[in-house]
Amino acid sequence: MSLAKITQVAGTAVYVPGDDIDTDRIIPARFMKCVTFDGLGEFAFIDVRVDPTTGEKTNHPLNDPRFAGASILLSGSNFGCGSSREHAPQALYRYGFRAVIAESFAEIFFGNSTTLGMPCMVMSQQDIQAVAGIIEADPKAEVILDVTEGKVTVADMDFKATLPPHAQEVLVKGKWDAIADLLEAVPAVKDTAAKLPYMAA
Repeated sequence: MSLAKITQVAGTAVYVPGDDIDTDRIIPARFMKCVTFDGLGEFAFIDVRVDPTTGEKTNHPLNDPRFAGASILLSGSNFGCGSSREHAPQALYRYGFRAVIAESFAEIFFGNSTTLGMPCMVMSQQDIQAVAGIIEADPKAEVILDVTEGKVTVADMDFKATLPPHAQEVLVKGKWDAIADLLEAVPAVKDTAAKLPYMAA
């Protein structure tokens, strides 16, 4: 099974400000009863997107029609902290996001996102604010994440964006899903097993 080599992600973006946005805010625990991750996207950030007392939509950025269809999420530091629930990156992915840019990420959230093929790139606060200003002025501005070169381009301006070398390597080589990688190696595993005398019994 050959996975896509993720060298670049391009699309429009939305800025969701705040530090320490945890996994419970991204996808509340009551939605973790699902057997599969299908359908989680509609509940991403639901408790801050909808007023629990009135049922009305709030002024959350994801409710702003100007940013409908955004595939890149910008935020602050320590994004994805809290519990280690895999549901959080799954909800974002199913909402339509294909990359996240933040000042820093919680380690487990970062790893779970990488195994989805959803790059999480780190930028400075100053640069994130600059990009946020550009997309606020022009919500349809194309934002391009270059995973290989380690940069983000928007409005003909380049911003440095980084991710750990291992994550960068597995994304650009199409090796980001460990299970798919293992399944691809099944013929080699069987070939090796056939040569082992204790496996022939």
